[in-house]
Amino acid sequence: MYLLDTNVLSELRMGKPQPNRQVLEWASSVPLGAQYVSVISWMEIDIGILRLERRTPPQGQALRAWLSGVRGLFAGRTLTIDDVVVQRCARLHVPNPAPPHDALIAATALVHGLTLVTRNTADFAGMGVQVLNPWESL
Repeated sequence: MYLLDTNVLSELRMGKPQPNRQVLEWASSVPLGAQYVSVISWMEIDIGILRLERRTPPQGQALRAWLSGVRGLFAGRTLTIDDVVVQRCARLHVPNPAPPHDALIAATALVHGLTLVTRNTADFAGMGVQVLNPWESL
């Protein structure tokens, strides 16, 4: 079972010019029911869309429609931040502080026993989370 990082969700966006073939192949090889998303990824995407809506409203509106649809696909498979995740996240900050969003995503994967699918494997180094980079050869 897998937790998709924000960059994977963005890569899989319908209508994205030239999406990475390996990422598409990986995603299509894994049952949708085995793919999960953190509320942190939804927040990161929403922040990007809000910024785009201010600069280029038509593009922002198109991405907002995409986000609404893709969130529906993950209904029941969106993982929230609860006390257990928060406590695990806190432990990831000691002895070395970690970026808060990355630590929350890593803690979510650890608590739920999921492999984190991301392009940014270095961001999660030393956190103890199993990572998979679908941009690399599988």
